[in-house]
Amino acid sequence: MTPIGVTRAAPLFRLITAIAATAAVAACSPKPIAGPEGGPYAPGVDLRAVPEDNIAIAHRLMTAGEYELALEAFTRAALDQGMTPDVLTGLGSANLGLGRLGQAETMLRRAVEAAPDWPEAWNNLGVVLMERGKHAEASEIFRRAYAMDNGESDAIRDNLRLALAKSENPANNDEQKQDFKLVRRGRSEFLIRKTP
Repeated sequence: MTPIGVTRAAPLFRLITAIAATAAVAACSPKPIAGPEGGPYAPGVDLRAVPEDNIAIAHRLMTAGEYELALEAFTRAALDQGMTPDVLTGLGSANLGLGRLGQAETMLRRAVEAAPDWPEAWNNLGVVLMERGKHAEASEIFRRAYAMDNGESDAIRDNLRLALAKSENPANNDEQKQDFKLVRRGRSEFLIRKTP
């Protein structure tokens, strides 16, 4: 038999031990996030910060293969900057990535009209024309882009080589998988592949 005082003390002892353990754990926990005023809430948005350039965001999205989001970012850039050759080329390239060849061709033709000495826009127009089956015109446009670029871009040279091979023997090249490369200023490349 156990004494009566011992059985009543055990639950009280457990309760005191649990309270002490909880207090010890609470003392070891990290401090809450302090906002600008030192409160427990996360800091707010800095409305005076300079926003990121929409064209830079769009190019990163193109590199990641997020063509729909890139199209939205290029559209926001058009609202900020107007329909510049950069924006037109970006819109055309994003539409190409989405498989909207008619819209891509329209935008890229506008881009080469606005900036006729820009080889990247000509190259991207040639890619659209190849996708649409206009091999002869695409070959000429790739030649023009390659000449404007002075042969410095490997992507434009590769595109020209593929277009010439396809236009010389279209029956032989139909079964082969060929990826044309889009380029942008700064020598970055986007590889456009059809989604299965």
